[in-house]
Amino acid sequence: MPDLEITIGGKSFQVACQEGEEHFLRAAAKLLDDEAQPLIAQLGRLPESRMLLMAGLMLADRTAALDDEIRVLRERLSELEGRPAPEPARVEVPVIPPQVTETMAEIAARAEALAARLEEAGR
Repeated sequence: MPDLEITIGGKSFQVACQEGEEHFLRAAAKLLDDEAQPLIAQLGRLPESRMLLMAGLMLADRTAALDDEIRVLRERLSELEGRPAPEPARVEVPVIPPQVTETMAEIAARAEALAARLEEAGR
């Protein structure tokens, strides 16, 4: 079992953890130290137990607020998941029927034939 030295509020502590858990312990100690530092800056020198208690309570308060937020978001997610799927949006795309293009081609051919006859008649 590895022994680590962590620092919280300027005080060093020797703690043991499971093999491979060192990173998590260091991260947790940093969270606690981040809460302890402002306490020390505001209140000055505190007994170890009081500093750790206050920092722990501040972390617990933040955790409780996050738990409440997660609960509200999960309720909202459940509500949204429980709704029926919205009707797909209907998009109408104008499509030119094949008969229209065939008719236009026929009209163009007739117009060209008529123009050719007029040219011949004009000569």
